[in-house]
Amino acid sequence: MPWNNQGGGNGGGPWGSPPGGGGNGGGNNPWGRPPGGGGGGGQPPGGPDLEELLRKGQERFKNLTPGGLGGGKGIALGLVALGLLWGLSGIYRVQPDEQGVVRRFGEYVRTEQPGLRYHLPAPIEMVDTPKVTLVNRLEVGYRSGTDSRRPGGGDIIDESLMLTGDENIIDIDFTVLWVIKDAGNYLFKIRDPANTVKMAAESAMREVIGRTDIQPALTEARQDIEQQTKALLQTMLDEYQSGIEITQVQLQKVDPPAPVVDAFNDVQRARQDRERLRNEAEAYRNDIIPRARGEAEQLIQQASAYREQVVSLAQGDAQRFAQVLSAYTQAPEITARRMYLETMQEVLGGTNKIIIDQGKGSGVVPFLPLNELTNQIRQQTPAASAAPRQ
Repeated sequence: MPWNNQGGGNGGGPWGSPPGGGGNGGGNNPWGRPPGGGGGGGQPPGGPDLEELLRKGQERFKNLTPGGLGGGKGIALGLVALGLLWGLSGIYRVQPDEQGVVRRFGEYVRTEQPGLRYHLPAPIEMVDTPKVTLVNRLEVGYRSGTDSRRPGGGDIIDESLMLTGDENIIDIDFTVLWVIKDAGNYLFKIRDPANTVKMAAESAMREVIGRTDIQPALTEARQDIEQQTKALLQTMLDEYQSGIEITQVQLQKVDPPAPVVDAFNDVQRARQDRERLRNEAEAYRNDIIPRARGEAEQLIQQASAYREQVVSLAQGDAQRFAQVLSAYTQAPEITARRMYLETMQEVLGGTNKIIIDQGKGSGVVPFLPLNELTNQIRQQTPAASAAPRQ
């Protein structure tokens, strides 16, 4: 050491005694006795001698390194220790939610999965460990919290206004959620990942809206727009080899532009009234037409039944007449007698009859009770009229 003590006494240290000085270090020792002070030389007031402490530390270090600091063996041991520590500095750990991207002199080499890993010590190889399970949120068309007067954030007109397929302007705010799929591509294939995702998402949404009419976009086509935008955006990012995976696209607001909201609402109300009247007309038509068709079919069926009845009766009468004619041709008297009896049975079957036997009481004038017959006829007439007609 440059301040090794050489010999005893109080003249050692970097502030050695001047020629002809005393043993206390005089004016060159900063901890020497102040002028006019007493006490032991070289001992600062209120504490131990710093030179003594340095000397003792130097001696202890020499004892730990045989041969002294200037020996080759000590230097070799120091270099070995330093080399070992430098080699062990390449051990690192990749957490479960990370991927390790190893760079050799700044150039991408490989991607490591979670676990305990090793790379060549710095500055040969370096490692980056981006979190690949962290869901990143990107807002397009608005910014959350930038406008306290509007719930959900402030609107960015340049990003939110888009042209629909039927040449109408629509105001759309949406959110893109994405994660890192390949950390190597994410770090080395694209310069600004967040801005790249934002611009690609805006382009994909404009393309999808350009193929969609305004009315479905405002009502039932929101889910289809989200799915189509997500698929198109993922395709674009895969072509860029960005190492980014889109997890979800969420439409936050789909409205007509603010200056034309009132006019657009009037148009929508008129369309709703038109749809309502059309539905009422459809309901009336669906009620009248089936009923008229049913009545027409009923009349057709009744006419068909009557036709079949008349034709069948006519055919039956014709067949009966032919049979009677055939029987009359074979036995005219018997057939005539039978026809007479059947006719009399049909005529007299439903009337009141009084039978007079002429064989008995010859010479006696028969009595015909006309009054009783008249009363019976009068009693039977109301009963017959009250009976239901077949």
